[in-house]
Amino acid sequence: MTGVLGIDVGGTKVAIGVSTADGPELSAHVRLDTGPDTLARALAAARALDGAPAAVGFSTCGVIRDGVVRLAPNVPGWEGLELPRLLQEAYGATPVAIDNDVNAAATAELRWGALRGVSTGVYLNLGTGLAAALVVDGRVVPGAHGAAGEIGYLQVTPGEPAFADGRVPLEERVSGGALAARGAALLGRPVTAAELLGGGHARELVDEALRTLAMSVANLCVVLDPERLVVGGGMMGAAELILPRLTAEVGRAVPFPPEIRPARFADDAALLGALALARAAVA
Repeated sequence: MTGVLGIDVGGTKVAIGVSTADGPELSAHVRLDTGPDTLARALAAARALDGAPAAVGFSTCGVIRDGVVRLAPNVPGWEGLELPRLLQEAYGATPVAIDNDVNAAATAELRWGALRGVSTGVYLNLGTGLAAALVVDGRVVPGAHGAAGEIGYLQVTPGEPAFADGRVPLEERVSGGALAARGAALLGRPVTAAELLGGGHARELVDEALRTLAMSVANLCVVLDPERLVVGGGMMGAAELILPRLTAEVGRAVPFPPEIRPARFADDAALLGALALARAAVA
């Protein structure tokens, strides 16, 4: 089978897929757990799907900086990995495009989804973690160090522990992982973010998290002045709760409020983003 190949390495799983057409459909795919030798196992599985792809797109948690992976503590052995070099060695002259998972998901939305035709926009990912991708002139902006859109590091109160202290202030308050941890501490039992967002438990905690999230998103929209804000990620199972809160605060605080839409791709967004990266590399 010859097409483009997408590989997505996340905190708990690896998703690999092949597409033989320019669209968000997979011709074949496979999933692996992360763990020891994640990259070697992923490349072996990818070769089994397509040994001679026209191009490869690689979506990764973390940020690529100076040829190595940074800000990726959740995958053993991933932090500091020389990923671009290793992929070049594996694929030789085959075009390979690499980006972080949120930027990749935004690339899929730009090519086939809710950001299609948008010049200036924001893709917001609400999942276990929290991040955004910034779109300018119809392209995802990487930033000077590849870390544009890492809004989890935004401070919520002045002078609080921040990146230099090993903290991720906004993410620790409003991400799915944070809601689950804070809810469990409050209720004295394990709880999921979906359970909390579904209502009936820790309502004050959820309300405070959504207020903080909405304020931060509104501030981001003031800075970038996007025409559209697209929201994706696992927390969007509670879109009926989240989107009205974001819409109200953005409308209240932003001089020229963007249109707000749910992402087209709820499942495998980063894998589809890897395929979109590969398609762009072919072009």
